[in-house]
Amino acid sequence: MENNGIKYEFLAKVLFYSSTGKMGGWWIVCLPKEMAHGIRESLKCLEEGWGRMKITAKIGGSQWATAIWFDTKLDTYLLPVKAEIRKKEKFETGSEVEVTIWI
Repeated sequence: MENNGIKYEFLAKVLFYSSTGKMGGWWIVCLPKEMAHGIRESLKCLEEGWGRMKITAKIGGSQWATAIWFDTKLDTYLLPVKAEIRKKEKFETGSEVEVTIWI
């Protein structure tokens, strides 16, 4: 997978997120707010519906094409982490992971 675009690196805790408070939800990492605000300020033109922005993400040895979403309640972008990645990289809710994204 090619890594074109602007590269961002950060540490983040893995969280379980449910916007409805009901069963179901997503495993996510939140981008640091300062980083997210800078991305939104300079690259908002790349957002699609609902604040969605296509990216390439990497955690550990796993890299995948995905998207981040801007969440107005948390005031940052959220990066959902697929079950396949969680299992392969062996982390749980509360784990701190090194994340690289390319936009």
